[in-house]
Amino acid sequence: MLSEFVKTADWKSEKHVPLIECADSVKAGDFFEITVSVGKEIPHPNTTEHFIAWIALHYVPEGSNMSIELARCEFSAHGASAAGANQGPAFTDSKVCVNAKLLKSGKLYATEFCNIHGLWSSEKVITVK
Repeated sequence: MLSEFVKTADWKSEKHVPLIECADSVKAGDFFEITVSVGKEIPHPNTTEHFIAWIALHYVPEGSNMSIELARCEFSAHGASAAGANQGPAFTDSKVCVNAKLLKSGKLYATEFCNIHGLWSSEKVITVK
């Protein structure tokens, strides 16, 4: 199973863990902001050689066995250019902001892929009132 290869840890001590930041409780049907970032406490390099390729955000309502993909963001600029590695004019940072509205409590799951260190995931319970 793919889940055998998904790594988790404490985001404060591991630069690859996606951090989900949002309110713990939200009002049903109201939009709220969810931010997912990688490397908040320990910065991830995001260079031509070592970068976060994408972040995905899923939601699983209570009582469901299906995930709903809320967002997926690919990061394409890592400083690559014809002049050489890290010589390009653009770099991206691995941070995504999503506005969502939910009708049921559940869990948010963030997954990210590092080109060298693979898949990493985290989760956060969200209460909908």
